[in-house]
Formats: sequence, C-alpha cells, structure tokens
Amino acid sequence: MDVNQPKQEHLLALKVMRLTKPTLFTNIPVTCEERDLPGNLFNQLMKDDPSTVSGAETLMLGEMLTLPQNFGNIFLGETFSSYISVHNDSNQIVKDILVKADLQTSSQRLNLSASSAAVAELKPDCCIDDVIHHEVKEIGTHILVCAVSYTTQTGEKMYFRKFFKFQVLKPLDVKTKFYNAESDLSSVTDEVFLEAQIQNITTSPMFMEKVSLEPSIMYNVAELNTVDTAGERASTFGARTYLQPMDTRQYLYCLKPKQEFAEKAGVIKGVTVIGKLDIVWKTNLGERGRLQTSQLQRMAPGYGDVRLSLETIPDTVNLEEPFDITCKITNCSERTMDLVLEMCNTNSIHWCGVSGRQLGKLHPGSSLHLALTLLSSVQGLQSVSGLRLTDTFLKRTYEYDDIAQVCVVSSEVKKES
Repeated sequence: MDVNQPKQEHLLALKVMRLTKPTLFTNIPVTCEERDLPGNLFNQLMKDDPSTVSGAETLMLGEMLTLPQNFGNIFLGETFSSYISVHNDSNQIVKDILVKADLQTSSQRLNLSASSAAVAELKPDCCIDDVIHHEVKEIGTHILVCAVSYTTQTGEKMYFRKFFKFQVLKPLDVKTKFYNAESDLSSVTDEVFLEAQIQNITTSPMFMEKVSLEPSIMYNVAELNTVDTAGERASTFGARTYLQPMDTRQYLYCLKPKQEFAEKAGVIKGVTVIGKLDIVWKTNLGERGRLQTSQLQRMAPGYGDVRLSLETIPDTVNLEEPFDITCKITNCSERTMDLVLEMCNTNSIHWCGVSGRQLGKLHPGSSLHLALTLLSSVQGLQSVSGLRLTDTFLKRTYEYDDIAQVCVVSSEVKKES
C-alpha cells in the first residue's frame, strides 16, 4: 500500500452528541454606584438583559437554561444517553447502511444499538438517527465505538468507525460499620446494627431520594432514620434531604434474625451475609442516579465453645434480698459436653444455692435454661459475675464475669418510691 495515498472520502458523516439535561444560565453582573462615571448605565443594561431575574438582576443565576457546552462528567449509577446521527453528505443514494454502537469497558463490550437491521437505502441530504441509553455500572475508562458500513452505487462496500473516550467517576463514598447487640429477651436474639456513612464526593449537591437496606433471607430490617413528629414519621435529616458536596450523612438500620433463624443465630460462625444498600439520588435538574452495593458481610461474633446469655434479670433489686435471674447456655462447639456449674461469690454479689451442680450432657447447637438466685450486699450499680462452667470431658473451665448489671437500692428507698 502506498503510504502517500490520500485518505478516501466517505459519503456518510457520523456525528455523536451526549444527551444531558440543561443547566441554569449564569451571567457575571457588572454594576457600579451612581456617582461613578457610568452612572446608572450598567444597572439599566442588566435590567434590559432577558437572561437576568427581574428584580434581582445582580444574581448570577438567570431564568434561562443553557445546553451543555462540553461532554461533562459521568458518574457511576447514572444513565449515559447519546444521540447518534449518520448523514448522507453526497449527491448519490447509499444502500445497506448499518450503524452499530458498542460500549467498551475494562471488563466487557456491550452492544447499545437499538436495531441490528440494516437500512435499505439513504437518499442525499437524509440521515439516520438513533438514541442509545446505558446505566453505567463500572468506574474507569469507557470507549463508545460507533461503526458504519454501507454500499455505494457502484457496489463498493465501505466501512469506518469513530471512538469516543470518557471517564466514569465515583459519585459517593460508602462506608459501613456493624455493631452486635445481644438482647436480654429470648424473643429477640442477636440484633445487628448497621451504620452506613455516605459522602457526596461530586462537585454539586445531591437530593437523596432513597437510601434503603435490602436484607438477606436471614434478617428483617427496621430503618432508624425517622422520628415521630406530631403523630407523623419524619426524616431525621429534615424535609429537604440535600447532601452538599463533600458532606457525609449517617444512616442506621437494625437487623433482627427471622424466627426460623433465631435459634441458629447464636451458633453461626464465620462470615454471614447481611444484605445490600440501595441508594437513589437526583442532581441538577432531576438527573437520576442509582447505586447498589455488593452484598455486605460481617464476621459473626465468636462465643467460644459455650455461650452464656441472660434471658431475664430485674432492673432494680433490694439490698440483701434475693432476686432471680434466668440464664441460657448454648453449646457452640461441634462436640457433646458434660457441664458442671460453679458459682463464686464476689465482694458484692452472693449466689444462693449449691455450687458444683451437674447440668448433664449438652449436644452441639443445643441450649438449656437455668433459673438462679442471688443477692447483693452492696448498694449501687453492681455487676453480676462469678459463674463457671466446666466440661468434664476435656477438663476445661469457662469463666463468665460481668454478665450484666443491676441497680441495688435499700428496701426503704424502694418503698418510698
């Protein structure tokens, strides 16, 4: 091939334009005091300017809208829309026109063409128009590849393509934290609190339309982002949930195991799937974006071989008067245990009953309930401690201190209250 051969001119012209919402027109106000040389000239020119706001001409934002002058930024979760036009610039009829649009990402190539059928013919000064849409789901470099093939009147097959490169940016920074809470009631077991920190890392404010948590099959979720106001539920962030650039907002959710998983929750080990966050926002003039996180996972808290939890305990008790508590013992290991219960007194807490009691065999995943009696010899907030469980098979002892706290008051104070 002769490298000096001139490039062949095509009969068709391809134009590609990104479709975005317009923006408010901005002007630069120029004004001066009346005693200055221009006098009232600048003020009068601004009043006569049709793009300014009547009565507030010195504001930079006007009443008109302006079309985008450049490609602009594209953020993850937004919908990329583009207008593709193929125009016949020649004076002859072109046949078998096929327009194909592909989007190349770092991991895949997607066909965005609305139709895969070829157009039979295109007369001079006519065009083929197409609009493509794609919800952006990857960050990084994207390349829009537009290819056009056609046949001339002489039967020669022609082909050309153009590349349009753009970057997809990250709009939000999402961080999550898990907090484990063990309930004292047997009807509610092992609540998990999820805190989601969402930061707007774009250069424009966002209207947060929805931030919800879609739980996994094991959990029910309760949103803790509303408060009761005059008998109605209102958002803790106010009526206008705008998130300014670089601002961060915390969302809180409470997950509770479903009934069929509640008994297993105490012995689950390793990583458990919690669910995924669904975030919907709007920017500028209502441009919508949506992100879904991957499945959020947390490491289940380790309870060792034997887990001891309190089912019932009074909040306030009388000084030197017995009170009852109920404990739940769960075998979290994969072997059968033969347990012995020992009760050790502390400086303030004294156990009532016989120490060294045989509890019998406890199979893996099984639980048993114990009703115990104790009293306190010291007033104030006292910690319940001193329980010991010994597995006679392995001669291994498990110690449980600071199980719970109880408020101890004198009997006279309680009667007066």
